[in-house]
Amino acid sequence: MRVYTTIQGQTWDQIAYEVYGNEYMCDKIMDLNRDKLDTFIFPAGVKLMLPDEENIIRQSVPSDYPTWRTMLNAKG
Repeated sequence: MRVYTTIQGQTWDQIAYEVYGNEYMCDKIMDLNRDKLDTFIFPAGVKLMLPDEENIIRQSVPSDYPTWRTMLNAKG
């Protein structure tokens, strides 16, 4: 995990898109920051925990996929 510091006006999906290139990953960020779920638009300076990209890939790809297929999905 790593820490991300928000910029004034950011939203969950905007952060997910900026960090992971996919706004639909915001649920993974929200899951790690349940104490901040009542915030829709962030002020500057809020510290959020972010999952490592490799953990997101593992959670997003079915476990019955072969390793090579998981890697292809991660790139796309």
